[in-house]
Amino acid sequence: MRLTERKIAAALRRHGYKLTPQRRSVIRAIASSQDHLTPAAIYLKVRQDHPSIGLVTIYRTLDILVRLELICELHAGGSCHSYTTGAPEHHHHLICSNCGEVIDFSGYYLTELEQRLSRETGFKIEGHLLEFIGRCQNCQQND
Repeated sequence: MRLTERKIAAALRRHGYKLTPQRRSVIRAIASSQDHLTPAAIYLKVRQDHPSIGLVTIYRTLDILVRLELICELHAGGSCHSYTTGAPEHHHHLICSNCGEVIDFSGYYLTELEQRLSRETGFKIEGHLLEFIGRCQNCQQND
């Protein structure tokens, strides 16, 4: 189940953030889309209501929303990330390298692996991101 615009806004307020018109527009742009949006796509959507908004405001808002785990950040290779409202619980992604389809999945816990890696390397793990890149069924069938 995806978080709604209203739930994201309420969570921001609970964490002490002001819900500025610009932040509300960023949230609306993400929550109203079924797709993963790049910062540039979000910027174009938000500029319709707030022509003077800067790209820095978009990035700052995205950073807050990701940090609070209110939206999902997708890394999918390269330096450009995309964002969507995601399941409120920790989850991972399957990403089609051909059409860009993203499938969220959860229920696979990496606790034992994290603990082993931490023990063996002395690295203090604070979180993880797991994305599998491949080809979805539709793209495989269309070959």
